[in-house]
Amino acid sequence: MTPQQSRSAAYTLVLLVPAALMGGALISQYVFGLYPCQMCWWQRYPHIAAIVLALLALVMRGSRLGDALVRLAALAVLASGAIGAFHAGVEYGWWQGITTCARTSGASGDPLAAIMNAPIIRCDVAPWSLFGISLAGYNFLISVAGALAVFALLGRGNRRPA
Repeated sequence: MTPQQSRSAAYTLVLLVPAALMGGALISQYVFGLYPCQMCWWQRYPHIAAIVLALLALVMRGSRLGDALVRLAALAVLASGAIGAFHAGVEYGWWQGITTCARTSGASGDPLAAIMNAPIIRCDVAPWSLFGISLAGYNFLISVAGALAVFALLGRGNRRPA
């Protein structure tokens, strides 16, 4: 892979990873009814920032500013992964969460009825898992791997040919 191809792959990956994870989170919420707890929301915010930064980087592609924005986006993806690791540890009972972490699903209409009928979403209970890994655990695995891959690709892309 040439240095230019590595940089191009980094730009693409830093957009695709958070977009895919946010898409999966939204599908799980709106299609499968897995409402997010407070820590799930905390994981989403860095992904949203990463998507915005990655889109700005694409506009500035090929410049130092574009590369800097890709690095910032990769840091945001890494931050989401770190929050996911903490959240997964709370779900697995490895450590205590830092909030009471109960959230309602945000229904519209009569506010009192919405509060009374809304499900309680707890951060210490994984609503879904595959192979013993929760959604927060998958966010950790995919986010950290994606961010490290972006950094590696950018490192290869900045090498000067011999």
